[in-house]
Amino acid sequence: MSIGTLYTSSNKETGLLIKGVAAYAGVAIDVDADYVHYTTNTTSDFLAKFPHGKIPAFESKEGLKLFEGVVIAKYVASKAPNSGLLGSSADEAALVDQWVHLAETELGLYVDDINRMCVNHKVPYFKPLHTRLVERQQRTLTTLNTHLTKNTYLVGERITFADLALASYVHRAVNLSIDAPLRAQFPAVVRHLETIVNQPKIKEVFGEIKYIEKAVQFAPPPKDKKEAAPAAPKEPKDKKPKAKEPDDDEDEPLAPAEPKVKNPLDDLPKSSFNLEDWKRAYSNKDTRGKGGALEWLYENIDKEGFSFWRVDFKYNEELTQTFMSSNQIGGFFNRLEASRKYLFGSMGVLGKANDSIISGALITRGQDIEPVVNVAPDWESYTFKKIDISNAEDKEFFEAALAWDLKIDGKEWVDGKNFK
Repeated sequence: MSIGTLYTSSNKETGLLIKGVAAYAGVAIDVDADYVHYTTNTTSDFLAKFPHGKIPAFESKEGLKLFEGVVIAKYVASKAPNSGLLGSSADEAALVDQWVHLAETELGLYVDDINRMCVNHKVPYFKPLHTRLVERQQRTLTTLNTHLTKNTYLVGERITFADLALASYVHRAVNLSIDAPLRAQFPAVVRHLETIVNQPKIKEVFGEIKYIEKAVQFAPPPKDKKEAAPAAPKEPKDKKPKAKEPDDDEDEPLAPAEPKVKNPLDDLPKSSFNLEDWKRAYSNKDTRGKGGALEWLYENIDKEGFSFWRVDFKYNEELTQTFMSSNQIGGFFNRLEASRKYLFGSMGVLGKANDSIISGALITRGQDIEPVVNVAPDWESYTFKKIDISNAEDKEFFEAALAWDLKIDGKEWVDGKNFK
């Protein structure tokens, strides 16, 4: 017997969560098939029950009225106490709440905000804010991946409400902001998603996972154009393109965009060193030897206007296949695109599968690394140490990184990429 009626749209991740919890716990609920977003939830009848007009919304058979998706899903799970979804002890219940809260506030909300700026244009686009949202998303994925690398599920040895909540948010995010390079960095999170949504009880609820290859980026909405008065009435077209289902985010909008901040690197004194000339020299000359690229660099470098840096990945224990690590470097370089005129890089993978590291060297404008690399949301996943080429050890490292014959702790260079 059904415990009540759910109002939601098909693309709402918390709606999927509620339906997934009901299916997994064996709790019957009715889903209002006539619900139309931005229509049903604006009627006086709906607003009388749910004054904020948000979905998902739920009305129990006893007349209890609930909104907020996670709250409704938890209520449904409570109707099947023997399912274990809410934990089997007070400690487990606290851990379940912890992971659900993290998934909702530190992943789901960031994906919503990215979607509002880049896809639906509900919020004015602001590049630093977009970068910050992606960075925070990645921090959350790092926390989750570290935990799930050692654990099949988030809490204990069986599926809980936390697993279903995380899978719901990630299920949406992999079609918006968690693209192929990011998925390569967080294999445990992807494994968890596929494990949960392919459970026989809920597989039909979630359907096929839609993976995006490249994260959504901002594209200005088309400007409205005034149509000239037609000489004669136009015949209506036989077919109209299918309208995209409206986004169903009903949360408060973000704060208005702030003015774009000028990069402080542009205010540095003019330098005698031309980074583009160096990139051409590196591409066209042998790296080492007489007349080579390194010799050219040392003859022309402006040590006041540019600096050398060692870069190392912080989480080498998470690396698996070397080709995936190489792709990760490529993804990092792609996210540094906004700093192309300030930066040259040579980074590589050293070692073998399941025993490798990522390291390399950068040449950057100015003496501070942060203004150059903070355009990449994952820049804090790396450590940066200034290289002093008057120091023999530093110089050896720098030259080996550029020549692709770097060795660290017995690990040899396997593959590399340049940013130029």
